[in-house]
Amino acid sequence: MIISDVSTDEALVAEAALDYIEGWFEGDAERMERALHPELAKRRLEDGRLTMLTAQQMIEKTASGMGKRPVDERAIEITVEHVGEGVANATVLSAPFVDYLQLARTDDGWKIVNVLWQPR
Repeated sequence: MIISDVSTDEALVAEAALDYIEGWFEGDAERMERALHPELAKRRLEDGRLTMLTAQQMIEKTASGMGKRPVDERAIEITVEHVGEGVANATVLSAPFVDYLQLARTDDGWKIVNVLWQPR
């Protein structure tokens, strides 16, 4: 049986979520890459159609500065709803977006494997 320190895991999940959203807003591809599992699926329902981005696409869009926003336009709130044995989910609310994250604990730390998002 593996016993994990939930408070530490919650902090690490929140850190991955921050790397994701702040990386996007800062155009920091290194932070984005650190947060994402290589097999990420980021999805949005738009006009009745599900669109998807991969980890590589997210890293490239971040590097291009597509998501850059000044600090006063971010209003980031992160809630870690659940941390289990190797899986977690969190919600990232920001001024422009709502992101629902599912994460997995890997050998390299907590990584975001799925995102469902929408504009606010």
